[in-house]
Amino acid sequence: MRSPSLFISSGDPLLDRRFQWADGLLGRGEPRAAAELLEETLARAPEFIAGWFLLGHAREQAGERRGAIEAYRRALALDRDDRLGAGLRLARLGEREASGAMPRAYVRTLFDQYAARFDGELRDALHYRGPELLRRAIDKVFGADRRFARALDLGCGTGLMGEVMRGRTDELVGVDLSPAMLAAAEQRRIYDRLAIDDLVSFLATEEQPFDLIVAADVFVYLDDLAPVLHLAALRLAASGAIAFSVETHAGHGVILRDTLRFAHGEPHVRAAAAEAALDVAYLAKGSTRIEKNSPVEGLLAVLRAAAV
Repeated sequence: MRSPSLFISSGDPLLDRRFQWADGLLGRGEPRAAAELLEETLARAPEFIAGWFLLGHAREQAGERRGAIEAYRRALALDRDDRLGAGLRLARLGEREASGAMPRAYVRTLFDQYAARFDGELRDALHYRGPELLRRAIDKVFGADRRFARALDLGCGTGLMGEVMRGRTDELVGVDLSPAMLAAAEQRRIYDRLAIDDLVSFLATEEQPFDLIVAADVFVYLDDLAPVLHLAALRLAASGAIAFSVETHAGHGVILRDTLRFAHGEPHVRAAAAEAALDVAYLAKGSTRIEKNSPVEGLLAVLRAAAV
């Protein structure tokens, strides 16, 4: 789902078209030609943020690591909010650390630009089935007949997870950082309340407890799960649970994948749950999507408040 060509206009339609041509060259497997076109474009528009970012990607594809780093650094210097994720690219290239949540501006830009085609790309291109798998995991812990008085859909996006859980909860709240995604979720008319907010900020300020908190493919944008699980645990009702999916890998810690999503080792998930005083009620491997014709390795988790 992640495209390297998230776009911020140069302000010149001609140069914007050259950007699109370069992006097309990249899509056809011609990174050197794309880089040359972008270098000519940037000579005329040295403050073209998206141009520098795409040049970094083109140089990466051409095997020019140092040149890619230089281009990403220029993009980041021009846009300190890092709306395009240049800092993440630099982290993946080993030039800086990737720590904490991904930049808010990057996540908002990413999903605002994908909102109109988000469902189609996930379902049709990536065969996404995260909500269905999470619901099955919840059923294994609580049974298929369990209803939840109050549920929270973290990073609700367009409402795919909420749609699956709507019939199981009396009150459904959704929160997301992207206004465009929330507008799509609102059209589904399944949420009792929608909030535009960062999920950590929302959990830190929300006062009413939830019987169920769900996060479908949301924690892939966080590295350390302990802080968010700690906050989620504070917002759980006495018999509540948090259910979520993550991408994973065979190691112990957290890695930043080429897709610019974090993958969490199972030991990290278990340690973060323990640190948040949550019991692991369910933890199993499960792939929520297909990428490059292969299942993306993942984990499905249901955590409950530790028994006193």
